[in-house]
Amino acid sequence: SSGINAEWPLRPGAQQAQQEMINTLVTNAVEAVEAQLDEQIEKYEKMDDDDLEAIRERRIKQMQKLQAQKQEYKNLGHGTYDTITNEKEFFELSKKSDRMVCLFYTDTALRCKIVDKHFQTLCQKHYETRFLRLNAEKAPFLTDRLKIRVIPTIVMVKDANICDRIVGFDELGGVENFPTSLLEWRIAQNKVINYSGDLSRPPVEEVKEKKTINIQRNLRTVEHSSDSELDD
Repeated sequence: SSGINAEWPLRPGAQQAQQEMINTLVTNAVEAVEAQLDEQIEKYEKMDDDDLEAIRERRIKQMQKLQAQKQEYKNLGHGTYDTITNEKEFFELSKKSDRMVCLFYTDTALRCKIVDKHFQTLCQKHYETRFLRLNAEKAPFLTDRLKIRVIPTIVMVKDANICDRIVGFDELGGVENFPTSLLEWRIAQNKVINYSGDLSRPPVEEVKEKKTINIQRNLRTVEHSSDSELDD
């Protein structure tokens, strides 16, 4: 024996039987779909005006509920990207909003301007979450308490508890031209925003592998990185 496994070609009769079986499976699948469609059509045809009106009223109530919720969020300041000036505001707003995303920035860190641009887009898309920015140098107590050493750092809060953070741009591909959709996907990992996409896969083809960062240590700027380090 040569050890080679050869696949013998099917005889003409067997090939015909195989093709017939495939045709039967396809036909059955099509018929099943058609049956479901027919059932739905028949269901709608049997509906009278009262049934249709009930459906219409239910949809109107759903839309009204969503609109009222959006207005409630708007009253809390959602839908805008605001700058807060101190730790007290941070704690107060984290209690008012169930979900909050805050950029810790400094005036000299240029990468913070990139995050600003993305947040201005995301705050209008995700009314369910409050988007804020806080100058880390003007909030030394909070910055030290959260052990923030690298700027920009994005802190995510849910139910008044810090649940996640993004330190620098390493998790965003280590580049400055990452798309808003990538930052959106990363923020959504702990359900700080509503996300309808696939959380298991980033929405771009090439992204550097997510790096685990020990936030308890005094972080140092990585060589060739443009992230800024806070002075102790």
